[in-house]
Amino acid sequence: MFELFIARRYLRAKRKQVVISVITAISIIGVAAGVMALVIALAINNGFRSTLQRNLLGATAHVSILEKDHGEGIAGWEQIAEKLSHLPHVKSATPGLYDAAYISGPVTGAGVVIKGVVVAPGAPVAETLAHLKAGSIAALRQADDLPGIILGARLAENIGAVVGKPVQLTVPNGELTPLGPRPSWVRLRVVGIFESGFYEVDLNWAFMSLQAEQKVFGLTDVVNSIELRLDDIYKADEVARAAGAAIGPKLSATTWGDQNRQLLNALKMERVVTVITIGLIQIVAALNILITLVMMVMEKHRDIAILMSMGARAAQIRNIFVYEGALIGVVGTAIGLVVGYGLSYFADRYRWLPLDEQVYSFSYVPFDARWVDGLWIAAAAIAVSLVATIYPARSATRIAPVEALRYE
Repeated sequence: MFELFIARRYLRAKRKQVVISVITAISIIGVAAGVMALVIALAINNGFRSTLQRNLLGATAHVSILEKDHGEGIAGWEQIAEKLSHLPHVKSATPGLYDAAYISGPVTGAGVVIKGVVVAPGAPVAETLAHLKAGSIAALRQADDLPGIILGARLAENIGAVVGKPVQLTVPNGELTPLGPRPSWVRLRVVGIFESGFYEVDLNWAFMSLQAEQKVFGLTDVVNSIELRLDDIYKADEVARAAGAAIGPKLSATTWGDQNRQLLNALKMERVVTVITIGLIQIVAALNILITLVMMVMEKHRDIAILMSMGARAAQIRNIFVYEGALIGVVGTAIGLVVGYGLSYFADRYRWLPLDEQVYSFSYVPFDARWVDGLWIAAAAIAVSLVATIYPARSATRIAPVEALRYE
């Protein structure tokens, strides 16, 4: 089709008005910059969200069954867990016991949240404990003179704890006396160290076997959470509704999304703001395309008049400039996608942007560039480029051949 042929010739030809060539190059660079920036920004947003989600769900449940009113724990949890394990999409239903205490190591002490988990052979194991940094979860099951505990990597580092050495746990209300409860002290052996990748968890959490924690804290066979792990985390709301109907009025079902709603909403809002602000670059690129085509129509008015006098239809003249804008958009978009995805890949692989874990909970900026984002970014960039061609393309069709050629 000759319209596309002429459009390509116009873009590649060396014209007397060099400024048009410069603006054309700037237009391509503008489109490429906008696409590249949007790909990288969304890759960072996706990276933070997916990494945060993966790290959190490695240590916590997809759906948690909790007491509505803080009582003495969930009685009869075995029967409830058995019933919930048969719900659709539920892979496992395991008990959890959370207690706060103070742990002291060779260097210093720190507050800690201890989670009691079932460590019987064949029992489901949380992803965080499946691959320990040091030690073994099997050591929690071994009968020893000292109960075992698995510490978060940052917690162990702070208090100076190492695998195989004892630490001391201070239980605030560990012993009941005629004058009321008083603290008790228990020696534990560090049998493992985990690293979830989430700073707050690694700094404040520890794991013990459920039976050992119940004994240390002077509790009967009760738990304060039943945790469901699903085959699809995005079915959590559906499973929570089904669980709510099965557990009775004294318990409630909350999802991982409910527990982290504030953080997830902040990431969602950040994504929207990112798309809007960086999308303005595409508007600037579209204005450059508009200026380029308007100046080209002015420069090529004689050529347009000759084509029209030779029988070219108005629609064909219009298509020449539409194709020019489309070519600028396609070339700029292709360059932007290649550079954006390339930088995202290498920045994530080689961890180019380190972070302070104590502030951001991550050791580096994660990038997760998804192909779906690339599709709609490319479509939006090309669409904006096409919109910019509407005015100059219509102006070209209004040129009167007689007037344009009168003084030639």
